[in-house]
This record gives sequence, C-alpha cells and structure tokens, in this order.
Amino acid sequence: MSLRRTSRAFICAVLALCCGTLVLSGCGTAPKKGKSRYHKKKRGGYYLDDGPGNYIPPNLDKVPDAVPRVEKIASGPSKPYTVMGTTYTPMTSLSYYKERGIGSWYGRKFHGLQTSSGETYDMFGMTAAHPTLPIPSYARVTSLETGKQVIVRVNDRGPFLSGRLIDLTYTAAYKLGYVNKGSGSVEVELLLPDEIDRIRSGSSGPYTGSAVTKPISAFKLGPHKSPTTTASVAGGYYVQFGAYQDVGNAKSHLWRYRGLWSSDYPAIKVVPDSGMHKLLAGPFATKEDAADARQYMLDKGVDGFVVKK
Repeated sequence: MSLRRTSRAFICAVLALCCGTLVLSGCGTAPKKGKSRYHKKKRGGYYLDDGPGNYIPPNLDKVPDAVPRVEKIASGPSKPYTVMGTTYTPMTSLSYYKERGIGSWYGRKFHGLQTSSGETYDMFGMTAAHPTLPIPSYARVTSLETGKQVIVRVNDRGPFLSGRLIDLTYTAAYKLGYVNKGSGSVEVELLLPDEIDRIRSGSSGPYTGSAVTKPISAFKLGPHKSPTTTASVAGGYYVQFGAYQDVGNAKSHLWRYRGLWSSDYPAIKVVPDSGMHKLLAGPFATKEDAADARQYMLDKGVDGFVVKK
C-alpha cells in the first residue's frame, strides 16, 4: 500500500497502541465516538497529537508557491489502495479535475518522514496530500472563504477522514488563512500542461478559471474534433460557459464540455471577445431555448448563463 511509507505507518501504529485513538490525516485512523477531532491550543485546532510544534519560521507568507512543471508520474503511488474500507484509484495522467471540499493540514508528526513519493515531508514547504491526484502533480488550491490561492506540489496520499478533500502543509494552510482553524472550504484544481506553460512563461494577469460552480471530479470526453474558433457570432441567444485569457485553457474546457453537450443543440464555440476567449453555445432562437440548454448542462454539474448577441 502506498500511503505515508513504512516509517510513517509504523509511527501511526505505535501511537495508536499507546494513546488509544488518534485522528491523523494520512494514517486514516477513525476517532472514538464522543472524542474531539482536534486538540485545542492557542494556535487553533489541528489533528490530535499533531500541530505546528514549538518553532514557526517567520514570514511564512513570503514563502513562494511551488513552481509547476510536467513530471513523470510515479508508478508506485498510482496503484489502487484501500484505507478504512474505501478503495481509492489514483489518476495516472494529467486530466481535468476540479473539486470543492474541506482542506486541512498536517504538521510536526510527519515532518521529516517520507511521503508517498519517497520525498521528505517538510511542513513549511508548499506540498499537499491527496487521495487520488497524480504523484507528482501540481494543483491550484483556492480558499472559498478568503479568496486566496496557492499552488502546491502533490507528493503524498491522504486525508482519509471526515470527507476531507486535501491535506496541505502548515505553510500552505497559513497562506490560505485557515491554519489556526485547522480546516477550511477550498477548491482544488489540477494544473494541466497548457496552464503550466502559461505559468512558467510568466503570463501576466489573474487566472480566470472556469464557470463550474458544482464539484466535478472528471468529465467523460466525447470524440475528438478540432475545436471551433470564430471571430464573430450571429445575432441571437447564447449560453456562455466561461471566459479565459489563454486560448489553450478555453479549448481544453471546450473538449470536456462537448463530451456532455447534446448534439440536438447548436455547437459550443471558442469566441475571441475583448481580449478574452469565451465559450459560447448557440445561437438559440429564443431565450427559453437557451435557458433549457443551460439547465441541461447545470444538471450535469456545469453552470453557465444566457446572453444575447
């Protein structure tokens, strides 16, 4: 099983025998009924018998994000595994992933131990543990409470308790603003090669993301056809699904939305408009027809809005 590696699993087992019930992000040990999941201290909530330790480096907000690059996915952490009766099947390629949920962090208990990638865990670095994202890969994590964003390198497995989505380092959680609470609502998006290229090229301007508002783990892709790009659109009603600065991002989302889109509707197109690349479907004869198409995609977890051209 590829979790925190042997040293980490051994420590978890010993502590479980000595202390009874522990709640750890990577060990996946369930708490006893009536026991608090957190150990309350001045610095806020964190996992029982874990925490930041006595020394916290200054200026953690100045720690740079992980610099993404396309790396070869490791075979070991890519194998299916089972924890607490749940089987996880890791992703084995860089493909669309965007999900919302609860983010937590893990600290001194695992500081200096091996991660699932074989690297040493540094709680003051910019890495993350996730049950199924490729190892290694890079993800953008956005706090839905503060709006702050970080980019982390996924190199570990977990968390496995309480429906948590991702475990960050102390520093990453600090930069997002939830380190003292122990957890917070986040959105996690796997960075794909086109977005990695944009970041590494130093493209200016904020990342616009997509118009998805519901948690979506993956899309079923339809037949590969060349994405349509047009400089103008005819008059009528359209459904807009997103606006992107980078045309590569727009086309990437177009592939996925086409896999969900009904062939009975007018095609989805990438339309340049005022320096952006918009995903528009249409034209529809009436506003009601466009609204029906919007609802069709909303039922599949993709939100948009009706516009008139």
